[in-house]
Amino acid sequence: MKKLLICLFVLALICLSLAACGNKGEVKTLYVYNWGEYISDGSDGSLDVNAAFEKWYEETYGERVEVNYSTFSSNEDMYTKLSSGATKYDIIVPSDYMIERMISEDMLRPLDFSNIPNIENVDYAALFGAEGNYYDADNAYSVPYTYGTVGIIYNTTIVDAADVGSWELMWNEKYQGNVLQFNNSRDAFATALYALGYSVNTTNEAEWLEALEKLKAQKDVVQGYVMDEVFNKMKNGSAAIAPYYAGDFFTMYADNQDLAFFYPAERKTNIFVDAMCIPKGSQNPLIAERYINFMLREDIGVANAEYMCYASPNKLVKQNAGYIETMQDIHPDALNILYGNDPHHFEAYQNLSDEQLTLLNSLWEDLKIESTVGGAIIVSAAVIAAACVTGGILLYVKRRKRKRIVADLWK
Repeated sequence: MKKLLICLFVLALICLSLAACGNKGEVKTLYVYNWGEYISDGSDGSLDVNAAFEKWYEETYGERVEVNYSTFSSNEDMYTKLSSGATKYDIIVPSDYMIERMISEDMLRPLDFSNIPNIENVDYAALFGAEGNYYDADNAYSVPYTYGTVGIIYNTTIVDAADVGSWELMWNEKYQGNVLQFNNSRDAFATALYALGYSVNTTNEAEWLEALEKLKAQKDVVQGYVMDEVFNKMKNGSAAIAPYYAGDFFTMYADNQDLAFFYPAERKTNIFVDAMCIPKGSQNPLIAERYINFMLREDIGVANAEYMCYASPNKLVKQNAGYIETMQDIHPDALNILYGNDPHHFEAYQNLSDEQLTLLNSLWEDLKIESTVGGAIIVSAAVIAAACVTGGILLYVKRRKRKRIVADLWK
């Protein structure tokens, strides 16, 4: 009996040890869905923030977590994928107007701020002023990650200085084939609405229709509708003019110092906030809240802000001497571009009503279809022309019956 008890005791210890090993070896996955080029990833000597989180989490909580990180190129793409229910994410980083929409559609999970004590580092007053958060009134569903503004990036070796300063630069026929446009409906229509002097939140259908005509008038000048592709095109000089987010200008400037940036002086432009949220379908909300808290640390905030060059809502980051020096090294006017502008010059997007969203989507389809058809017509015409030329050549060859002429013609 004693031997039996000893055997059972040893067996129990072995089972407990195996269970402990099994728990220690279990890896949970945190699914993060963010914008492209929007986190310090270890490249060029930067901190790999996701790897740092994985290490910190295991050291702090004794559990292994792997960050599965994927990216989107527009709020609309992110919304479509999330609303389809095909994929579950634990962290998403939408922009202000999309957060407002997702709150209204009950797509986001309220945050438990007892797991996010570093929220005290967010400078809400500097970010929103006395009026408070305009997209998440109670700050219940989101934590600001970055904020920024939209301006125009241009190549100083191609664009004449006299043409700079207005939204109309994007419609200047002198730069046909050198102009890029946003490949998302809200930002693209914003450029037209601002150029016309209208609000980007207008409820006047006639103004939206006028903006569509403005964009149609631009299509002969536009080289392409882009998002992340803008980086390479502006860096390598294959395009010369692009509306884009101020923070991304510094990334491009680092590789091409012929680039410059301006805010159109005669009209308003967009200011936006991108914030961390947890979707309703998250399988790991506690880990997600700890991830948000980790992102609000001063060292992590500095690493991200230096890598992305977007304005940081973290007051500790903005006061960090190393960050200030780094940004001034990147561009002498960087801090003024990011933080020193009159807030009255900017206008935030508001969530559009269902009717307005339907109208916007319809107008966007009209624009893209016409652009596609226009391109198809050009391609078809080129094919027909080529066929005619080819036919003429073959006829000529047939009549002359000299192979040497064929070889010469096709050199």
